[in-house]
Amino acid sequence: MSDKERIKQLEEEGDLAADYLEELLDIADMEGDIEIDVENDRASVAVIADRPGTSLSRLVGEEGEVLDALQELTRLAVQNSTGERTRLMLDIDGYRVSRKAELRGVAEEAIARVRAHGENVKLDPMNPFERKVCHDVVAEAGLVSESEGVEPSRCVVILAPVEASE
Repeated sequence: MSDKERIKQLEEEGDLAADYLEELLDIADMEGDIEIDVENDRASVAVIADRPGTSLSRLVGEEGEVLDALQELTRLAVQNSTGERTRLMLDIDGYRVSRKAELRGVAEEAIARVRAHGENVKLDPMNPFERKVCHDVVAEAGLVSESEGVEPSRCVVILAPVEASE
């Protein structure tokens, strides 16, 4: 599949997700604007409050649990329409954007501890989105990380560099 065809496919996934989310907002009697984008080879859909002072926090939930569930439902709706699994990312009210920034800070602090003490650092349990953000930050820093454990206690471990012996 060419890049152009892939982008068209991802845009179609975004459109299908937007249609699904518009219906969901209508049912919930909530209003929001929907933005569709393609980034990192996946469709990205964001629902943002359409009026200042309006909050969509009920759709995010505590620590993003409702958002995660809505993302899975949206993925299933898109898969039902296309017949193919999707890696679509959903953000509501900027939650994932701010969470990414927070996780970047957590990962950078852990990287500093690994470098200072030369020992592996295990982060708190995280969902797949959060672990991916941390793995990306670790890779950018030139270190290696892995996930260990079983959901919902799966976590990122940042590995200390192994010194080459002479």
